[in-house]
Amino acid sequence: MARIMFLADLHGNITATLAMEEEIRRIAPDEIWFLGDAVGKGPSNDQTCDWVRSHCDHFLKGNWDEWVCHAYRRKDQKPDGKHPYDEELKFFWNQLGEERIQWLDSLEQEADLWISGMHFRIIHGRSIDSLYQGYDPDDLLRRGLLGSDKKTHYDGLICADSHRPFIRGLREGYVVNTGSVGNAVCRPRASALLVEGDFGAKDESPIYFTSIQIPYDNTREAEIARATENLPSKEAYIQEVTTGVYAR
Repeated sequence: MARIMFLADLHGNITATLAMEEEIRRIAPDEIWFLGDAVGKGPSNDQTCDWVRSHCDHFLKGNWDEWVCHAYRRKDQKPDGKHPYDEELKFFWNQLGEERIQWLDSLEQEADLWISGMHFRIIHGRSIDSLYQGYDPDDLLRRGLLGSDKKTHYDGLICADSHRPFIRGLREGYVVNTGSVGNAVCRPRASALLVEGDFGAKDESPIYFTSIQIPYDNTREAEIARATENLPSKEAYIQEVTTGVYAR
């Protein structure tokens, strides 16, 4: 039985990321899967992007990663009024630099994995699919079990994007969310998902889902944000990392 950690939504929060790193050392998982949104919102995007590259084994692109890359692709175009956030996103791609952006832009948005006899679809959520919440009705969550090819039916979905961890059982299988390392919309801790099972196995066997919630120095992260010049929506970000109440 192997142990795989799935994590996502670091969002430039290096304080939460380093707290999660300490827990990763304690758990010592066999692999770490990154499910998107290394960047956006927070003040330390170059650091969280580099952390993902140096600590994770598999990588997917999230919606904020895509938005930042999209803004960068358009940097030499005149404003057309159709992309109102391009100016705001400049902060992030100026901080990241071209090489990191090219790496983010190269990431796939979907993967799959057999675990203990179940075929799991693995995505961030948006922009390849919907934003799945733990309180969504079963019928909505079932949509996530259909691959983007609209042909492959999966036994389970492992996703991120909602910033709220959850584990939901359906007749067809499971929908499981990692929660957010750096921007939790609940109690403001760093969240991740630990899955224990027989990876790559098509024969049924036990599987374990553990939602991990790590406290970190939220006040310190707020101080870093306050000291960062030109951070977009600074007060909203500070509210989110200190209270867990979504401000935008």
